[in-house]
Amino acid sequence: MQDILFQISGYPEPTPPTAIEQAVRFAAVVGGKLTALAVHADIRVPDNALANYLIGLNRLAVEEEARSRQACEQVLSDFAAAASAGGVLGDTLLKKAELFAIEDVVAVHARTRDLCIVPVGSGFEGQRAIAEAVIFGSGRPVLLFRPGETGLATDGLKTVVLAWDGSRTSARAMADALPLLKAAGQVRVLTVLGEKPEARRGMGADAVRHLQTHGVAAVADEVNADNRPIGTVLDAYNAANGADLLVMGAYGRSRIREFVLGGATRHMIDDPKTPLLMSH
Repeated sequence: MQDILFQISGYPEPTPPTAIEQAVRFAAVVGGKLTALAVHADIRVPDNALANYLIGLNRLAVEEEARSRQACEQVLSDFAAAASAGGVLGDTLLKKAELFAIEDVVAVHARTRDLCIVPVGSGFEGQRAIAEAVIFGSGRPVLLFRPGETGLATDGLKTVVLAWDGSRTSARAMADALPLLKAAGQVRVLTVLGEKPEARRGMGADAVRHLQTHGVAAVADEVNADNRPIGTVLDAYNAANGADLLVMGAYGRSRIREFVLGGATRHMIDDPKTPLLMSH
């Protein structure tokens, strides 16, 4: 993964230094170059003579837009310094878009990258919309993590878990993650039984066979859902095995500008307890 895009935010909440530091160190681990993309808000308001007279609405919009741009420029500057010091600096990109179209700009830029890294979690308003847009709109793998809580591996990938149910999306995720799987100390191919009828005993063996032809030391594992939500099953398995990364396919479809997500996809995007690579 030589060409990695890192989505950063300046407005309304700036990406914290911990997120920048972890992304830089992760890029160094996988041997890639990191390009940061910040999109500042084009804030437009309807022409309203009364609002302009009473509160200076147009002036407030201009001030907020300038604040957004300045915040993005500052975060990009902080990133450039960190990435340069870490030897992984690719480029810095500053774009402009209407507030509710920022995620589309990120998705378009991710289409020509090997990987897009998106920090998510509590305190990052709007990041879920960006994560969903990139997962379902870029055609490329997306790496989600919660800065300060589920940090990216910065000293090598020891254990990577591949969630495998034999579906098209899980096959896509396996292929997209192959460079990271090759770099891992061990890969565990996990099939959760009793959650989907198509997830059957023994089906992980062929995924293991395929990975081994690429030099990946993988083992197949199976756990029974026992009526637990699949997100809970995955969280427990990752914690028990010390997973540095979970690889899984993303299930969902778009409806206007709202995504209808599968249960595991929704759970993992909302609260990723392990850094998560998703493909659709």
